[in-house]
Amino acid sequence: MDDEQRYRAVHGRDSRFDGMFYTAVRTTGVYCRPSCPARTPKRQNVDFYPTAAAAQEAGFRACKRCRPELTPGSPEWNIRADVVGRAMRLIQDGAVDRGGVREVAASVGYSERQLNRLLTAELGAGPLALARTERARTARTLVETTDMPMTDIAFAAGFSSVRQFNETMRAMFGRAPTQMRGRTVRPESDTITLRLAYRAPFDLDRTLAFLGARAVPGVEELRDGVYRRTLRLPHGPGTAELSPGPGHVLCRLRLTDTRDLTGAVRRCRRLLDLDADPQAVAETFAGDPLLGPLSARSPGLRSPGHPDPAELAVRAVLGQQVSVAAARTLAGRLVLAYGEPLAPELRTGGLTHLFPAPAALAAADPDDLPLTRARAATLTGLAAALAGGEVDLGPGCDRDGTERRLQELRGIGPWTAAYVRMRGLGDPDVFLGTDLGVRKALTGTPDDKTWSPWRSYATHLLWASL
Repeated sequence: MDDEQRYRAVHGRDSRFDGMFYTAVRTTGVYCRPSCPARTPKRQNVDFYPTAAAAQEAGFRACKRCRPELTPGSPEWNIRADVVGRAMRLIQDGAVDRGGVREVAASVGYSERQLNRLLTAELGAGPLALARTERARTARTLVETTDMPMTDIAFAAGFSSVRQFNETMRAMFGRAPTQMRGRTVRPESDTITLRLAYRAPFDLDRTLAFLGARAVPGVEELRDGVYRRTLRLPHGPGTAELSPGPGHVLCRLRLTDTRDLTGAVRRCRRLLDLDADPQAVAETFAGDPLLGPLSARSPGLRSPGHPDPAELAVRAVLGQQVSVAAARTLAGRLVLAYGEPLAPELRTGGLTHLFPAPAALAAADPDDLPLTRARAATLTGLAAALAGGEVDLGPGCDRDGTERRLQELRGIGPWTAAYVRMRGLGDPDVFLGTDLGVRKALTGTPDDKTWSPWRSYATHLLWASL
């Protein structure tokens, strides 16, 4: 989009572009989402920024009316495989707070100076400013949804001092943290409740049904319209409950350490594909004789990801040449034998365990696994490669390189590697052309390149048509 197209979207209050760019108004000093209900500013008074961090670096604060910090993320970061896209996925996952800019730079193969230059040139803000925006969003959530003391919130969100926390919150939101808390109602103290935004339309029921059909006993469940699962997070385990809300997904988190809030939210968003652009997907498929009618019948269909790519990779091996139900049964046996039990205060519904970590499966005797000898060797080999870092499934990995390395492992073929790339790495452009269900749904031999960059959605539409 150019600036004139962006201004037309702002004039039309088009919510489809919320999170894809931000509108900064020089006369008021605030930045807004495109759908802000306030009177449209004059064109000559408006600047556009690709990220909230860029608007804040330019001296603007968040609009109190439309709250742009609550918008869905941009689908661009899931599409892009370049250094900027990989770095953004790492920053959103909290990598700067855990290991600093050096860790992010090393993960994408650049120096800190090069990474800062690339991000600033394209996004108007460097990695520290982008991470600061994520910290502020996390802090505001904790202020408004918990009774935690402000000092604890400051350090849990990743700030180095209470002073930095207070100054950042005032600069970004125009209010002190205590003023934000005074306008909210406290929920139960052991649960953090959030509203996760998305771009409409969204067929949440179908997405939850897809996940529920594959739910591993003890690790996840779908009951009475609520999906629950355990989360393996950097500072300790947690659990998430996801259910429909009016215009949002209601998310309830229980965490061992509140420093994991940003990572937990990012994993939930990736799981439900909440940063998708359904309008762009529908427009790409509209003229296709096969996918056009399927897309029209299933508006808002998502390509569900996964909160733990290593778990997804193991489950993909378990699912080779067996039914979905059989794969669930096998995974449940692994959980009971090698999974980590949840602490009582984290248990909710039928959740009892974390899925086995790669190191635990790598150390297992293949003869003890409930699999054929060949499949057990594949699983332990994969687990060893994941535990040893030979295969990188992190948010900033090189997807092409990861897919190649997976296929180099004994017993892992193109379908398994592509499935891990689609769901585990959240790649929206993977077509499983050799999948039995996809082949059954196809009529003829399509040119799937015309469906790019949304071929993962094409796969799910074909599955849904059966």
